[in-house]
Amino acid sequence: MAILKIARMGHPVLLQVAEPVADPTAPEIKRLIADMFETLDDIQGAGLAAPQVHVPLRLFIFRVLSTRAAGDPDDRPIGNTVVINPKLTFIGAQKQIGWEGCLSIPGIRAGVPRAWRIRYEGVDTDNQPVTGEVTGAHAAIVQHEYDHLDGVLYPMRMTDFSLFGFIEDLAKAGAPELSRARPLP
Repeated sequence: MAILKIARMGHPVLLQVAEPVADPTAPEIKRLIADMFETLDDIQGAGLAAPQVHVPLRLFIFRVLSTRAAGDPDDRPIGNTVVINPKLTFIGAQKQIGWEGCLSIPGIRAGVPRAWRIRYEGVDTDNQPVTGEVTGAHAAIVQHEYDHLDGVLYPMRMTDFSLFGFIEDLAKAGAPELSRARPLP
């Protein structure tokens, strides 16, 4: 296994639409995912999409730690998860806003609006179904990683640029608490 180099904002791989994975069971896909998890562990992230490691394929990995989950029955912690060739469905019109960061945009956070409830589906490396109907942080993490597969970075989703800045400056300024996702009224 290996620690992979993260593509940073400005790299063309982050702005293109990724290609479907032809064979989710292929050894090179399993190796890529193992390397992505090792990279995610090394940088202590919540998720990582293949384009972020310079591989323009439709797959991402993620996990939701108990510190991120809001306690909603559909926003619960989940361990390491792989989603290959995902599909995403928004359920309802309710939105949330929460602080997001990105390994491809280090040192910066922003309040990003997202759908509160989503359904995702795809397959794992054994070509077995992976599905979830989730809310809150779980939903936000999946949407963030899914966006990478379509060449979208979180600043492209922002509607309020007063909630955008360097982590240390936001902390000094007493930025509003958006650490736990919650639905907007």
